[in-house]
Amino acid sequence: MTDEIPAASDSRPNDIPPIEALRLMMEGNARYVAGTTTPINLSAERAAAVTTHAPIATILGCADARVASELIFDQGPGDLFMVRVAGNFLSDYGLASIEYAVEFLDVPLILVLGHTMCGAVTSAVRVVEEGIALPGRLPVLIDAIEPAVHSARLSNPDDLLNAAIEENVRRQMKRLSMISPVINEAVAAGKVMIAGGIYDIATGEVRLI
Repeated sequence: MTDEIPAASDSRPNDIPPIEALRLMMEGNARYVAGTTTPINLSAERAAAVTTHAPIATILGCADARVASELIFDQGPGDLFMVRVAGNFLSDYGLASIEYAVEFLDVPLILVLGHTMCGAVTSAVRVVEEGIALPGRLPVLIDAIEPAVHSARLSNPDDLLNAAIEENVRRQMKRLSMISPVINEAVAAGKVMIAGGIYDIATGEVRLI
């Protein structure tokens, strides 16, 4: 990634092994933590010049405004295919979007990215622990996250929020690996890897799980 506008090319930047895509992502995060991110031209002209839609990763991430994956992983326009919803859980629409990225964009990496201090998971913990009632469609959101809270209560009740955040990531990874023939076939063929991580808002570091 540079400030230069890329020349037209038939090569696809995501024609790489899944483990290489993960390495590139984690190297980008290391630069972000160190404050040595690559200068990136974010102009409309630069984005329009990326004519080949070939992201190196699909990220199932949280809608939290503090969690901007392009910054966290030091990636530029066209590098990441984002699916974001509060609590980074896998909905039907999210699954269809990820399947699209795998089937038509040849994305080699699917990363489920949770984060510390997640408000959606915090709300789910409060529903379980305190029995609070939420208005509108919010119970639909909580219903998707609540199983992770129950699992975390059994495994690590003393650090329930962080345990639930991690368990939620693990549950979404498991669902991705089980319920989609499109993704299953790509994983079995070695074309796609499913990974999970927790972004620490305090430090900027992503910890793989």
